Amino acid sequence: MKTQHLALSCLIAFSLASISGNAKGQETPKSHDAIQPVPRDGGWMKRHDSMNERVAQGNVDLVFIGDSITQGWEGRGKQIWAKHYGDRNAVNLGIGGDRTQHVIWRLQNGNIKGITPKAAVIMIGTNNSGSNTPEQIAEGVTEIVKILRDKTPQTQILLLGTFPRGANKDDARRIVNEKSNEIVSMLASDSNVHYLDIGQNFLNDDQTLSKDIMPDLLHLSEQGYQIWADSIESSLKSLLQE
Repeated sequence: MKTQHLALSCLIAFSLASISGNAKGQETPKSHDAIQPVPRDGGWMKRHDSMNERVAQGNVDLVFIGDSITQGWEGRGKQIWAKHYGDRNAVNLGIGGDRTQHVIWRLQNGNIKGITPKAAVIMIGTNNSGSNTPEQIAEGVTEIVKILRDKTPQTQILLLGTFPRGANKDDARRIVNEKSNEIVSMLASDSNVHYLDIGQNFLNDDQTLSKDIMPDLLHLSEQGYQIWADSIESSLKSLLQE
């Protein structure tokens, strides 16, 4: 297991160095906020505690980890969640506004304590896209994957590329997400990590994003959640050994 974790760390270090053009091949210095675990105040902590209470009850085979887009399975995606995951002992570990650093803190503070899900779906990073580089976001996502591998090594991880956002392909934050996705896709060299980019399924042929799919060009409509569910169903069946 230590060998796998070392390989994971080496791979991302090499990738980051290559993409950032580091001639010496040294790892990008880890001094940015995307990897510094921090909690948030107010209702965030209340939701975090409620998630800890749920996982403490056990009987968790599937977790979804992310931000408001993941939390939205309880809103616009509620009926689709019930249909696809209601009988799969699934738990929603999404909190609106979260960045990679917040998810890191949550995973270190109870969100997966005492459970060994068969599968974990991760989709995170878009809230970092306005203040962090693609390389920094990739390091944050990598840290999340490493924590999961350390705390629940039997869990199969379905790592999703961060979803597209903005009206078209020229959107600055969409470009950041795409570059970050390029890097994190390499984490699939670990046998327990499976990378899947379903972003194209949300887009029109000209790469524009319809408000029918994402009304605010970021969060999913009910139709968008159906696309998400349909796009990962085959992978989930395999990872859950159904």
